[in-house]
Amino acid sequence: MADAKASTLSEQMRRGELFAVECPSREILKHVTSRWGVLVLVALLEGTHRFSALRRKAGGVSEKMLAQTLQCLEKDGFVNRVSLPVVPPHVEYTLTPMGEEVAHKVEALADWIEENTSRIMKVQQESAV
Repeated sequence: MADAKASTLSEQMRRGELFAVECPSREILKHVTSRWGVLVLVALLEGTHRFSALRRKAGGVSEKMLAQTLQCLEKDGFVNRVSLPVVPPHVEYTLTPMGEEVAHKVEALADWIEENTSRIMKVQQESAV
């Protein structure tokens, strides 16, 4: 029985759209699955964060990379940026409903990686010998 949802990633891969050089989904996939994209999305699942709080939480991200990541995720419709009219400037970031959907997907991947890190590291060590 054929799956009625032709828009799943696995179905798109079978059709070849994701593998097409000009497919816009590639750029979106890059934004969502980049190291900083994953960390920002998962962090925002906890609720609204200011820029500095996200930077502390992501640990190791530069201001430039975090700003670029947030801009891409905002442009894609996953993150909402609210600039409050106060001094000093106060900017808050939250997930949009679509951002919550994708954040749960990448959170599942991040959880799997964390749960299997010791297995992965063991394989890495064995292949290095």
